[in-house]
Amino acid sequence: MKSTDLRPGMAVKMDGCVYVITQFHHVTPGNLRAFVQVKLKRVPEGTSIEKRLRSGEDIEQVNLDRREMEYLYSEPSGHIFMDSENYDQVTISEDLIGEAMKFLKPNTQLHVLFTEGQPVMAELPKTVDLEVSETPPGIKGATATNQLKEATLETGLKTRVPPFIDVGEVVRVSTEDGSYLSRA
Repeated sequence: MKSTDLRPGMAVKMDGCVYVITQFHHVTPGNLRAFVQVKLKRVPEGTSIEKRLRSGEDIEQVNLDRREMEYLYSEPSGHIFMDSENYDQVTISEDLIGEAMKFLKPNTQLHVLFTEGQPVMAELPKTVDLEVSETPPGIKGATATNQLKEATLETGLKTRVPPFIDVGEVVRVSTEDGSYLSRA
């Protein structure tokens, strides 16, 4: 496959390793040759790299099985996920999921990528709705300022929220950086 045909979410093999493309930009500077700038996430480690490819360069594509799964619960051996189609349960280790567990509560739907029957990566939704479990009380009339206060959400994730958010409210959080987006 040519480098100009790459898209986010595709899996490719480079330098003997499997990567999933997270960002893709085709750049055509004025008097220079066109190139493709891609951001890649290594499977299963999750480390990110950026790579510049020549326009039209041949890239080896890898087929990953992308399954819709539901997070059920955690136990010492790992985290239990259920396939939404055939109800098979799969245990995914802590090192494979990593920081993503701070965004997952039971019954959360997400995509898990498999290669050769083994889970290699979990794709979180762009946003998740979580309940605020702990935060200092807000100040009356502090809605016009751009100040934020610390809050702990139901999964243990710590983020900063506006002063009018109280304990028990559900907020929408970005899974990319853990930042507050809005009330849910």
